[in-house]
Amino acid sequence: MTSIDFKKMLQIESKPLRHYAYQLTRNVDDTNDLLQDTLLKAYTYQDKFEIGTNLKGWLYTIMKNTFINNYRRAVKRNTFIDQTDNDYYLDSVSPLVKNEGEQKFIRNDIERAISNLPKNLQKPFTMNVRGFKYHEIGEILDIPIGTVKTRIFVARRQLRQNLSVYGKMYGYAVGNEQA
Repeated sequence: MTSIDFKKMLQIESKPLRHYAYQLTRNVDDTNDLLQDTLLKAYTYQDKFEIGTNLKGWLYTIMKNTFINNYRRAVKRNTFIDQTDNDYYLDSVSPLVKNEGEQKFIRNDIERAISNLPKNLQKPFTMNVRGFKYHEIGEILDIPIGTVKTRIFVARRQLRQNLSVYGKMYGYAVGNEQA
């Protein structure tokens, strides 16, 4: 087989190869690079190709192996290896101590707001916060599930209004009435 015949065969197979390269890379530039590398390797090693065998399969194998090798090379290149002697700093805890005073005030305000809810709203709401499902709350309190949902909704709305200062502070929409 002459070089010209082999080039013609490569040109015929280049369109399906391009599609396969895109499936591997999902990027047009990387697709073009992978296709070019594959065709260059195929042309360089055309003497390894045996006439009468599956050219398409041979090209797909070259492309797949080229993609895998490029991927491994990229991963290896992007891997950072710390070669310093002070490895103990990698796992050390930050010396900074976070001031949790503000969080304590917020937690106290939330607990106070919940305790100020009417008892018929407070009980279903706290049970819901603790992980009980609506039907479980209804069974325990012996009330319909619709009533449970309504009471939890009303409790959330009241808490949202009572704690709106924190909503403003942390950037939550104040006028949002969704539960």
